[in-house]
Amino acid sequence: MLLLSAAAVTAQSKSDSAVKALVAKMTLEQKVNLVVGMGMNIPGVTQGSGTGVGQIMDKVPGAAGTTYAIPQLGLPGTVVADGPAGLRISPTREGDKKTYYATAWPVATLLASTWDTKLVEQVGKAMGNEVKEYGVDVLLGPGMNIHRNPLGGRNFEYYSEDPLVSGKMAAAMVNGIQSNGVGTSVKHFAANNEERNRNTVDVIMSERALREIYLKGFQIVVKEANPWTVMSSYNKLNGTYTSEEYDLLTTILRKEWGFKGLVMTDWFGGRDAVAQMKAGNDLLMPGTPGQKKAITDAVNNGALNVKILDENAARIVNYILGSPAYKKYAFSNQPDLKAHAAIARKAAADGMVLLQNNDNALPLATTKKIAAFGNTSYDFVSGGTGSGDVNEEYTISLVQGLSNAGFKLDESLTKSYQDYVAAEKAKQPKKNFFEEFMNPTPRITEMAADNNLINDQAAAADVALITIGRNAGEGSDRKVENDFNLKAAEVALIENVSNAFHAQHKKVIVIINAGGVIEVASWRDKVDAVLLTWQPGLEAGNAVADILSGKVNPSGRLATTFPVKYEDDITVKNFPGIEFPEKAETGMLGMKAIPAEVTYEEGIYVGYRYYNTFGVKPAYDFGYGLSYTDFAFGAVKLSSADFKGKLLASLTVTNTGKVAGRQVVQLYISAPADKLQKPQEELKGFYKTVNLRPGQKQVVTFEITAADLASFDTNSTSWVANAGKYEVKIGASSTDIKQTASFNLASDIVTEKCNKVLSPKVQVNELKK
Repeated sequence: MLLLSAAAVTAQSKSDSAVKALVAKMTLEQKVNLVVGMGMNIPGVTQGSGTGVGQIMDKVPGAAGTTYAIPQLGLPGTVVADGPAGLRISPTREGDKKTYYATAWPVATLLASTWDTKLVEQVGKAMGNEVKEYGVDVLLGPGMNIHRNPLGGRNFEYYSEDPLVSGKMAAAMVNGIQSNGVGTSVKHFAANNEERNRNTVDVIMSERALREIYLKGFQIVVKEANPWTVMSSYNKLNGTYTSEEYDLLTTILRKEWGFKGLVMTDWFGGRDAVAQMKAGNDLLMPGTPGQKKAITDAVNNGALNVKILDENAARIVNYILGSPAYKKYAFSNQPDLKAHAAIARKAAADGMVLLQNNDNALPLATTKKIAAFGNTSYDFVSGGTGSGDVNEEYTISLVQGLSNAGFKLDESLTKSYQDYVAAEKAKQPKKNFFEEFMNPTPRITEMAADNNLINDQAAAADVALITIGRNAGEGSDRKVENDFNLKAAEVALIENVSNAFHAQHKKVIVIINAGGVIEVASWRDKVDAVLLTWQPGLEAGNAVADILSGKVNPSGRLATTFPVKYEDDITVKNFPGIEFPEKAETGMLGMKAIPAEVTYEEGIYVGYRYYNTFGVKPAYDFGYGLSYTDFAFGAVKLSSADFKGKLLASLTVTNTGKVAGRQVVQLYISAPADKLQKPQEELKGFYKTVNLRPGQKQVVTFEITAADLASFDTNSTSWVANAGKYEVKIGASSTDIKQTASFNLASDIVTEKCNKVLSPKVQVNELKK
């Protein structure tokens, strides 16, 4: 609970009074202009630039939109811009020789894999500095939807399949960004877990699944970081568009959680502007003339109480009064990109996950001569596409990074690949943002490497690297064939390179450069080591070389499960859902909109909650990751055998290996399941150790509260910790449990009583043990 001092309460009261006074001076037209935003200048569709006196749509070219300025009342326009992996603005400007590049940071899946909230906050501070110094007021991120299914097109923008990891990472990011005096917009609230039919799909799920899995992360970030804004999602939730759902945006977000900021739509989200105002969706982005007319007519004919519009406007005014634009901050357009690149490199290396390392194939001595196979070794993917993309000045390829680290590369192989990649890319048509959004350019076909070439390399080089690249983004989900599963050319490349190099008793290392999960079980035994680099941002190759050389000991751990095969995932049977093409209509920007429906029949059993509970063995489990050293976990010590309000669990972690390294200590709890269905175990805490020297120890202590024990009971509409025996499991992953202890809870504890809202209108036949 946030406690305010008497001085803070007085200041807040004065601020509220000032806001109300400004809103009272506004005309109806000004209020409507304020709640209907501007941006994405599309003639005949949006407000665009130059709409009204003092409007500044082009203050920051390439930004996503602005709020309406009312100079008569001293209210400037403010600027909002994408996105989750860094500031997205135009890098060049007409008539200006200067450049305006931003840092492409490691994507969210990688940052979550660091399990290091302090590092993520440091990234956020640097990211927020760029936001401020380029004249932007709110960054449209972080994204924090759940990795429900491995094919989610925007999973790279999101942190994890687990709400605790998602919430803690997002809170760290928000705290970091907002420490600069700029805002964030956490998104997409809520249940936007697929891209196909995202503007029409009706997501149907139980209130328990909604609260425990899909809302919990948002609740954590609201409580721990106080984001300036929240962005509602495109989809419907149990029959109603989220941007039009009062119980989601007001009952839960504001009344239950205490959120004080504003809510904005995703771009062109929802259908009914008046319903959005009533729901508490204050700002409609990017704004259309039709929305203005609808709200104005509704006030004039009594369908919308002007007091509701006043509340919406007041929340926007309150935001504006705290913005850099209002404070007339003199932004420099010169953030320290060099310093930020160094932070990006460190974060990237710390989030890479060593999946396999047979016979200590890694690290490699920099004296080794490397044969780098695969297009992606020469064309590394820094981040995903769509609004999560960033216009960075450069991306360090894998071979660049290896060369910078002192490794020797075969010049003829390098030239062959570089020439091929350049020639194939030159054939691709140039596309603007909307063209790329509507029809993403596929990655180029893998260069054919015949056996003569491979055999020559096996004779000349010391080790082979094969990079498998994947990209995805906004507007569509991934596919199983040739995406989640390897392409035939990739399978052949791994097979042929492995055979040739192993015949020479030489190692083969596979690098996975992807924003999401891919299939690994069918081919991993053919190679010696597998390093998951995710999409590491602009310093990609340098960070990978840091891991390969041993300069950095890998300490990343998976925050999402890798199944053996796609069909093993419980959500496969209802992803992306059912379409109703006979009801198709014209939607956003003239695109065909097909109504759809998806039912979350798995309920709370998402990710490791499903795999562990139902005994389905994954390829790599949640929390998994290898190191170049070893760690020992001492016995767990509990502060009490009986739970009375809170309890402490502590243990000692020791580096028992030969090099310094960091371990992620993960605390899971198994709860009694006699009254409610419960997963086998759930993550309730995590901690990343310092860089422990060989032989060095660190004591790690967790505090367990009643809220950590509670599940949502739909019958009583309460969070309840049930009486019984609880088991504490501490380990290196969700299945690699090192130490256990147990305690008892004498009687049920109701930790929170909630409003009964957002229940599905139809029966959901959820999975049960």
